[in-house]
Amino acid sequence: MTEHRAAWRAAEETNAPSGAAARPHEPGAPGAGQPAPTAAAEPGEATEHVRHGAHREHETRGQATETPGALPLNGPRGESRSRGGDGGRGDVPPPMGDAPGGRPRPLPGTPADAPDAPGAVVPGIPGARPAPDTPVPLASQPAARPRQEGGTRPESESAESLRLRYVGAATRRIARGIDLDEIVLGLCRSVVPTFTDAILVYLRDPLPVGDERPVEPLVLRLRRTDRIPEEPTETPIPEIPGAGVRLPLVPAPEVSGAAETTRVRMDGPLAEVLRGVRPLFADSPQVAAALAELVNTDVPGGRRAILAPLRGRRRVIGAAVLLRRPDRPPFENDDLLVAAQLATHTALGVDKAALYGREADIADQLQRAMLPDSLPQPTGVQLSSRYLPAAETARVGGDWYDALPLPGSRVALIVGDVMGHSMQSAAIMGQLRTTVQTLAGLDLPPQEVLYHLDEQAQRLGHDRMATCVYAVYDPIAHRLVVANAGHPPPVMLHGDGRTEVLRVPEGAPIGVGGVPFEAVELPAPAGATLLLYTDGLVESRTRDVWSGIERLRERLAAVGSIVCPPPLEPLCDEVLDILGPGDRDDDIALLAARFDGIAPSDVAYWFLEPHPQTARRARRLVRRALQRWGLDELADSVELLVSEVVTNAVRYAGRPITLRLLRTDVLRCEVGDDAPQLPRMRHAAPQEETGRGLFLVHRMTQRWGATRLSAGKVVWFELPLPPSAPHPLPSGP
Repeated sequence: MTEHRAAWRAAEETNAPSGAAARPHEPGAPGAGQPAPTAAAEPGEATEHVRHGAHREHETRGQATETPGALPLNGPRGESRSRGGDGGRGDVPPPMGDAPGGRPRPLPGTPADAPDAPGAVVPGIPGARPAPDTPVPLASQPAARPRQEGGTRPESESAESLRLRYVGAATRRIARGIDLDEIVLGLCRSVVPTFTDAILVYLRDPLPVGDERPVEPLVLRLRRTDRIPEEPTETPIPEIPGAGVRLPLVPAPEVSGAAETTRVRMDGPLAEVLRGVRPLFADSPQVAAALAELVNTDVPGGRRAILAPLRGRRRVIGAAVLLRRPDRPPFENDDLLVAAQLATHTALGVDKAALYGREADIADQLQRAMLPDSLPQPTGVQLSSRYLPAAETARVGGDWYDALPLPGSRVALIVGDVMGHSMQSAAIMGQLRTTVQTLAGLDLPPQEVLYHLDEQAQRLGHDRMATCVYAVYDPIAHRLVVANAGHPPPVMLHGDGRTEVLRVPEGAPIGVGGVPFEAVELPAPAGATLLLYTDGLVESRTRDVWSGIERLRERLAAVGSIVCPPPLEPLCDEVLDILGPGDRDDDIALLAARFDGIAPSDVAYWFLEPHPQTARRARRLVRRALQRWGLDELADSVELLVSEVVTNAVRYAGRPITLRLLRTDVLRCEVGDDAPQLPRMRHAAPQEETGRGLFLVHRMTQRWGATRLSAGKVVWFELPLPPSAPHPLPSGP
């Protein structure tokens, strides 16, 4: 308030009746033939017109009491506009510039000849208007303001408090956003229609994050637009040039006349305005040129447009354009302060959202990088998996799953859960998963794997707690060996549709230390489906673990009653459907295994004594097995390869050698001995008589490898079956 304006206020308050704040007389009010003389206003400042009365229909929702003549906080349309799901909360910004009922009004200075004239405005808030049917008091009846702490409140303080309350509510709404879209949406919903008629928000593309060096050249991309929707008008717009033009803006993602992307010229007017950081009116040629370069379409100029740069912590990251229609009062100087506050909070929020988004993406990539990219497809078992993060705000967890092929066509099935949701939990999960893979490669029993995993967790720290279930499936014996460390028990769906929760020793969690683990051996018939999962699938704030396990069992029974055995991929989706809207309190890892098994007729197994004639006997046994299976085409190749591998085993073995042939979708040969040294392929010199056996295996087979056991090793190779070979018999019941 300027000095002469303050003196005018003080003079009126002195002459005002006790307990009421003096108000300026309105032109055209009853009993006043001419407008009352007032002090000279500042240049560019519109005359203020206020309506008063006792009409209560347009009070602010939630306001307890209001004396006659008090300013309605929600001037536009006479009601509270809550957008974006605010639900009428107290932090919804009070409107500052919308027309009641969408009706156009004359520009400031148009005389108001009647109490419901459209030129009346709320003092101090340009464009904000009271309800259209609020009666205007006589000049001799100044309206009283609500009494606060035993005194009166001047009208200027009320207008200033309304402005501050709006800025506070708008910044709170912007700050509530946690991602980029929420923050930009919060800005748009805070200013339209309360402060502006339309807004365009441009952000850098790509958006620099933290200390990243921004990419050149500077490109601004239209992130979102918003505006007051078009409404039919009851009162014609005055004959003012451009007064009937509506802004060609519609909410994103629909494209209006505004440019989608703008490449900022470093020597152009837009770059100069962005470097200045401060919001500016488009009433100067430089700002008007900058606005035209940014929007690239016709928009109102002068004081009906504000160009506000969005500056984060280190650099300008975008710009916001605030526009008002010609049928509303233009912006005032104080509105630049409001725009600066909103732009600052928005830019800082965008910086925060970009940093959070990058951290969340890094954590999510770390989590998924520690999970297997794809599951193996070992012989005699089908596998499928799912992983779901807890929520967008807590995407990092310690759940993991794995499937590891073991010697003898067996497969290890693992699901674990590290307690907590943080980067540390994900890192611990990666270390424990690596440890399990190493221990599984030694072909240790499941209880021994958990014992050594517990030791590793204690070496990582005292608070490294996790649960884990480790199961080994043998497709030849149709048996399953399971050890559990504080994890929810597996659930099995049998081939006849029957479901059961496997009774396995619960055990203590990994990291407790000094607790033995037990393993149990169970039948795994062909056609059965085993489900391993983490507690996020069955436990939530609304149900306990055992209630969730029972619900999971019932869902499996319902699926099995329709088709049994069900396909694995749809089965995993059906299992995840047991989750309700509020059940995603924890991340979820799910591993499903369908036991197909290997029929005994497709297996040939021998024990051979390590002596010089063993290779010849092995060739003879292999040829007979291949003839029985109708694979005579492979006889010569397999005899040569078996002879090389068995000869190498006889050279180092001290106990009987095992030889096994498996006929599945491929022909697999496994030779085991008690020597722990793994063979390695080398290129023999021309004069050397040895060192060519594994080179032949490498060149003639589809795959080959060597696996160390707890007592020895297994060397194996695979050959594809010829097209004319008979298909193996199914191993199902």
